[in-house]
Amino acid sequence: METAEPFDLLLRGGTVMTPSGAVATTVGVRGGRIAALGVPDTAPAAEVLDLRGLHVLPGVIDSQVHFREPGLEHKEDLESGTRGAVLGGVTTIFEMPNTSPNTDSPDALADKLARARGRAWCDHAFFLGATDANADSLGDWEGLPGCAGVKVFMGSSTGSLLVEDDTVLRRVLAGGRRRVAVHAEDEARLRARKAVAEEAADPSAHPDWRDVETAVTATRRLLALSRETGRRVHVLHITTAEELEMLVGARALATVEVTPQHLTLAAPDCYDGLGSFAQMNPPIREARHRAALWRAVADGLVDVIGSDHAPHTREEKSWPYPQCPSGMPGVQTLVPVMLAHVHVGRLSLERFVDLTSAGPARIYNIAGKGRIARGYDADFTIVDLDAEHTIDNAWIASTCGWTPFHGMPVTGWPVMTVIRGHVVMREGATVGEPLGEPARFQGV
Repeated sequence: METAEPFDLLLRGGTVMTPSGAVATTVGVRGGRIAALGVPDTAPAAEVLDLRGLHVLPGVIDSQVHFREPGLEHKEDLESGTRGAVLGGVTTIFEMPNTSPNTDSPDALADKLARARGRAWCDHAFFLGATDANADSLGDWEGLPGCAGVKVFMGSSTGSLLVEDDTVLRRVLAGGRRRVAVHAEDEARLRARKAVAEEAADPSAHPDWRDVETAVTATRRLLALSRETGRRVHVLHITTAEELEMLVGARALATVEVTPQHLTLAAPDCYDGLGSFAQMNPPIREARHRAALWRAVADGLVDVIGSDHAPHTREEKSWPYPQCPSGMPGVQTLVPVMLAHVHVGRLSLERFVDLTSAGPARIYNIAGKGRIARGYDADFTIVDLDAEHTIDNAWIASTCGWTPFHGMPVTGWPVMTVIRGHVVMREGATVGEPLGEPARFQGV
């Protein structure tokens, strides 16, 4: 009788979140990919994970992080950023281009890929940043290996990347075919209203300076140009009820991201409690906007949750407002914060999977990731939905060493991270050496 080929890894005893729903089944892995579901318990395997009482999710993809390397490694680097990712259950990250120098050329992209080799704990891709100088070349560059696509900053944030006028933005959108990720804040309005922040000299004024109209104006302009050029766009970190209403009518071209921060925190309480440590772009706004974001999650308007992980040191965040930089860490806390929302019923576990695995894979045409299915990469985020923890600064791997969620009790916790069949995190500690590889994309 012929002996069945052994598996490299069996995930046995867990509840597996498949495209058909939650199933109590055993998953077999060979060569870094999912080889079979419903494997007999007697099947031979080099390694077996006993996952009784746990849920096996498709590997979580965080499609918006800022890891600060090169040039700003005192805040974060690719090793510490990706280590925080896997400690938090994230298996793939897309990193943003506002480093120093900016990632705005093939050479800069190649440099980041080289820096990640042997140092990145999870799989990864890097965005190219749009500028006036490279607007006509991005369509040729966006298909380079390891490129997540093109990122546009319509309003200034951390770094010097900026595309503030419609003429350049039109050139960017007209010049390629992959979906473009966009930070939509209107730069002219930001400049005109800077005095609001300077006169207040308090971070609670951040949502007044970068007000609703600043976001709405930029998103309206973006959608008009998207329709004109026929270019698909992904509007990052939406914060306002008014933008959501506009996006309902733009589903043919525009997809929508929200962040755990905007779903969890609200003004003015967050500024009262955290001061400038709650400051990010676009801002945390009052509770009516948070409620609108949750309605959009429930209605299916939101396509993806990204952390917008954007660390700065405690010293930098303690500078006087508005000199203090905007941004907060988030890649390591994305899973526990959102599982806490699952626990209290704000969204289902199935919706969480859609927003953090299937959603980013669908938006960016990621090859072989985003679902537990035969032939897909063996990426798994394994969670204990009943585990009770308190998020603590001491747990944060980021060089910055803090989180706005310090002291937050949560129910639901990542206990194991598996990337292409290799366990890289188990019970709060990394395992082995960094093995992250560039993500692959369909059609490029």
